[in-house]
Amino acid sequence: MEKLTFLKLAKRVLSEENRPLSPSEIWKVATAKGYDSQLQSQGKTPGQTLYSAVFLDQRDNPLSEFVKVGTRPARYFLKELATKQRANELERVASSDPKVPEKYHYKESSLHPFLSYFVDQQFNAYAKTIRHNTSSRKEFGEWVHPDVIAIHYPLRDWCLDVVELSAAMGAMAVKFYSFEIKKRLSFGNLREAFFQAVSNSSWSNEGYLAAADISTDDDFQSELRRLSASFGIGVVQLDVEDPNASQVLFPARERDTLDWDTLDKLGMNQDVRGLLKRVKNDLKTTEIRKEDWDRILSPDELIATIAPTCR
Repeated sequence: MEKLTFLKLAKRVLSEENRPLSPSEIWKVATAKGYDSQLQSQGKTPGQTLYSAVFLDQRDNPLSEFVKVGTRPARYFLKELATKQRANELERVASSDPKVPEKYHYKESSLHPFLSYFVDQQFNAYAKTIRHNTSSRKEFGEWVHPDVIAIHYPLRDWCLDVVELSAAMGAMAVKFYSFEIKKRLSFGNLREAFFQAVSNSSWSNEGYLAAADISTDDDFQSELRRLSASFGIGVVQLDVEDPNASQVLFPARERDTLDWDTLDKLGMNQDVRGLLKRVKNDLKTTEIRKEDWDRILSPDELIATIAPTCR
């Protein structure tokens, strides 16, 4: 089997797809078709390596086979194919989102267990999925509900005497996290997804936007970083191939106090009401009932829930 460089892989994908694609889209097509297994080497961030290879070759190599088409995101095409298409038609195609094949079949809801595992490992917290259909649709819109609420208890870290003393002094260090989950993030849905997370997380100590498929394009990453810094919303990258590789890309800005008025409004949701009651009882009894929270699956169990596409 012929070994591919990143540039040869990109050329092969663009030739077969016959339309401009961003480096992250090229990589998705390549992995869905199994071409990534033919690379000479990958490294820890092959998607970013592909981006750098194409970007630098197009920018610095006078004999480059690639041409840049469009912006936000920047997409690339083959010069030999670009000359066969009209410029305005090429720009139109480049500005539209292509249907890129996926390496795995899964729904957005399938990411909830991955997030619960990550929350347990990263924040030492318990997660609870909030079902939107348990709220009155008249009082609530989709931009009010978080997908997941997580709670960090001092009960997990402190000895009982310290817990009881902190409660007696009114300084119990309970921390609320709010999460909005998306299957993928790109320029096509960034604004809506991000400000949905802002709306859903305004009441919590820390708010996050979590996704499994996050565009690696430099322009997109720069805009995502800017929005995170401006509004204090963190970003979590969920890894469906290796749950232990999930990570916080950009940290959230911590708030010292909760927005109790908004939390009271969220209490009209049945799942939120149950969660608040559970937290109150856990703190009162100094005993956490794990069965009332989302179940934590092992990495192997998580991976088994995601079905690979047929190559």
